[in-house]
Amino acid sequence: MQCCASVSMSSGSRRASRFLQEKEDEVPQWIPGLGTDKPRPRTLGTSFFGYVPDAFVEKTPFLPSEKKATTPTPKDSETKEAEHKSEGAPNGQYLDPSSSKEFQRDMDASSDEGVVTEEVVVPQRVERRAAEPWDAQSVDSTDGAHEAACSVVSTALSSATDILHGRGSDGVRSAQNRLLIKGGRVVNDDMMQDADVYIEDGIIKQVGTNLHTPGGTRVVEAKGHLVMPGGIDTHTHMQLPFMGTFAVDDFYTGTRAALAGGTTMIMDFAIPQKGESLVEAYHRWRSWADPKVCCDYALHVGVTWWCDKVGKEMEELTEEHGINSFKMFMAYKDTWQLDDHDLLESFKQCKEIGALAQVHAENGDIIKENTAKLLDMGITGPEGHELSRPEEVEAEATNRACVLANQVGCPLYVVHVMSKSAADVVSNKRRQGHIVFGEPIAASLGTDGTHYYHKCWRHAAAHVMGPPLRPDCETPKYLMDLLANGDLQTTGTDNCTFSASQKALGKDDFTKIPNGVNGVEDRMSVIWEKGVVSGKIDPCKFVAVTSTNAAKIFNIYPKKGRIAVGSDADIVVWNPHATRTISAKTHYQAVDFNIFEGMEVHGIADYVICHGRVVVEEGNVRAVSGMGKFVPTPSHSPYVYGRVQERDIANAPKKVDRAPYDGPVIQLNNQGLTQAVESSIIPTNQEFYTRGPTRCGGLNLHDSSFHVSGRQIDDDIRPRTSIKLLSPCNGTSLGAQMNDKSPKRPSVKVHNPPGGKASGSFW
Repeated sequence: MQCCASVSMSSGSRRASRFLQEKEDEVPQWIPGLGTDKPRPRTLGTSFFGYVPDAFVEKTPFLPSEKKATTPTPKDSETKEAEHKSEGAPNGQYLDPSSSKEFQRDMDASSDEGVVTEEVVVPQRVERRAAEPWDAQSVDSTDGAHEAACSVVSTALSSATDILHGRGSDGVRSAQNRLLIKGGRVVNDDMMQDADVYIEDGIIKQVGTNLHTPGGTRVVEAKGHLVMPGGIDTHTHMQLPFMGTFAVDDFYTGTRAALAGGTTMIMDFAIPQKGESLVEAYHRWRSWADPKVCCDYALHVGVTWWCDKVGKEMEELTEEHGINSFKMFMAYKDTWQLDDHDLLESFKQCKEIGALAQVHAENGDIIKENTAKLLDMGITGPEGHELSRPEEVEAEATNRACVLANQVGCPLYVVHVMSKSAADVVSNKRRQGHIVFGEPIAASLGTDGTHYYHKCWRHAAAHVMGPPLRPDCETPKYLMDLLANGDLQTTGTDNCTFSASQKALGKDDFTKIPNGVNGVEDRMSVIWEKGVVSGKIDPCKFVAVTSTNAAKIFNIYPKKGRIAVGSDADIVVWNPHATRTISAKTHYQAVDFNIFEGMEVHGIADYVICHGRVVVEEGNVRAVSGMGKFVPTPSHSPYVYGRVQERDIANAPKKVDRAPYDGPVIQLNNQGLTQAVESSIIPTNQEFYTRGPTRCGGLNLHDSSFHVSGRQIDDDIRPRTSIKLLSPCNGTSLGAQMNDKSPKRPSVKVHNPPGGKASGSFW
């Protein structure tokens, strides 16, 4: 009887599906057919969100470095078969849930014919990872903290297992690969519209009203909320090895905190040491990140030294590993700093391979000089950090980087713009036609550098970062204004966190305080508070500076940074009216201090969807380690390089056509000036100072003919045969030809001499 009932239910579902399919065929198709692997013909204009040109075309190139990862080995196949076990099996093993009759009946009842549902992925059991270098660096770690962390991870894994199995909190299975966000206001960088969003297999399939969705689709009510693209943090440093220690937020805790705040993708930095291979550094960062990330991530790569090999590795990273941005340091002398020559070579190579050059803009030579002076004066506290790197040091380096990049026609991206003057440089250079982008961070937009002068050393040291926060309290507002009018484009965090005990490495010398602050979790809320709530930007601009502009600059748009058909389902359901108070006691990050401590902010991510799955629900984070993936960033971003070629043609130097010069040309030798043509009248006698001939070869009237011996410069020149005297001594000029050896002096006739009427010659 059960079998018959099952067959009857399945056939009935198929008949209903055919009826719905016939009705669907009667209306214009502007959305992709549900369950198909390609879109149907669509009618433009049915909905603004209905169509994005080439949205279904795969934007990310297949990289040679990814081939090994996609090729299953026999050992992997055996492992997967062994892992497909259910929770009800003995010894805690898992069984394949699809073998259950109840599961099969549920799937038949909730799915329509022709609708492709996601294959159920059973998570592999997570083994305890081997000890890593940064584990031993935390002075604060205790057995109790370790047990608490294990408990948190266990809870997260349990929740993630439920999600991946498609079970809700009550254990009932639902179609987790299908999700409908209903009743919200969709916000993109260019417009807002009330619309529903249907997601399937991690991709946005429909955006509009009155959507057709299959049975079993989970519904997220978003009435009164804003539905926005997930945030993209353009600047993080997870578990960075720096100044003898490691950042306490690794790729698991850091990305988990990012999701809690509404950020669904981070862009980290692989930074090699001087002399180290860039490719090796890239692979090391990938090995750290891939098993841990809870959200998608991309990588920038640092250039800390220069030779021809570095240039070739930059090309390899761009073509084979999906890296389209490289960061050069103008600070950290004797470690990562590049001089102007190396900067020029790096910029030229970036342009050659279609990558974006990034700079940490501070004058490292001045910083080193100022640091030595301050230490000699006995200034060893955190205030010395800011005093050694004044605002003009950042502005000078920013201007120099812009000039160098512009001279070779390379687009430039200035990371962590921290001061008014540096921001003004970026703004002015953009107005002059330079291709340059500026990135303020959550810290520079949300707080200031007065904290360096706090009486509590721990409080002051917690704010130490490079470049430093500025003591001018108006700086955050000023940077937000420039962000609002487009002079600055993106927002990052420079999230690089160190505990109090790690910061204490510099308790007697501010140069030994590890540089870095938090921000990856609070960035979205801080910018919403300082920008939208203050009336400086609207929600569309908020989406642009927190997500869309970054996606465009780094060439992952519209896959990321937009809510449209075909885009990745990385979405934030944002509650603009809810408030919270930021505190280190409640944040998800591993660091023990928060630079925004006590700040009350509006705007909370009630729901966060990553890869089409709900990973944050009303404050509960259900992310699992390793569910994120590496996102390659293709070179030659149209948003960056779209006008470079035409600009180079328009600004190319032009030759002036003119007749060739055929006058005299002097020659230089060890004895001085020599006459190149016989028409020259300049003597070669070196007893007299001479300025040389004019451009036309004539006598330079500025030459001196005076000599202390009484000689004249023309003593050796043969005199002319005759001299015509206008007023000789014996009377008026007779035009007589006088002997050239007679001691006659020439005369000068002066009209109206001093003292009266002209009376002949004046001697």
